[in-house]
Amino acid sequence: MELALFPLSQMILPGGRMALRVFEPRYQRLVKEATQRPFASALLNPYVQANHPERIFPLVTEVRIIDFSQLPDGLLGITIEGVRRCQINKRWQEPDQLHVADCSALAAWPEQTTRQTDSLLHSELAAVFDANPALSELYPQPQWRSVPWLVQRWLEILTMPAQLKAALMAAPDAGAGRDLLLQWLTEQTAADAPSRLS
Repeated sequence: MELALFPLSQMILPGGRMALRVFEPRYQRLVKEATQRPFASALLNPYVQANHPERIFPLVTEVRIIDFSQLPDGLLGITIEGVRRCQINKRWQEPDQLHVADCSALAAWPEQTTRQTDSLLHSELAAVFDANPALSELYPQPQWRSVPWLVQRWLEILTMPAQLKAALMAAPDAGAGRDLLLQWLTEQTAADAPSRLS
């Protein structure tokens, strides 16, 4: 499967949504050709130079455009939604420097049995959504009961090393991300407890 690549410093995973401004001619072409050739969001490795062969991590997320508009500054605005994870087999650049890759689709993360501690994933993410209306508006039907959905949304919004995000994205299920996030959220909740009591 051939995918055009839209390299980003942010991650989007299946079910995720993101608003983008499109201004470079190569990415304007990518959007224009999206009905003939699908494209993917590709996570950039910030620790190597732009021309380094490992500048783009080998796992990408095929996306689809769910909305577009002309922004106040005249640029094209699009909203994308993650469809599925894909593994890059071979990557090259076209004459205008647009990255393109031959990819293989990966299986979706399976649903997992919910645990009592998973309520923390839900409640804290809901609080983030409440505090960020623009983010909340992207998800009119949040899947609060889905562990993979919750973990994927956390991985998209949290600040963490790109290599860690890429490693968790490559995992066969949500388990590793779930455990890491619950540990972090538990520590954050414990650290905030004294200030809440004062």
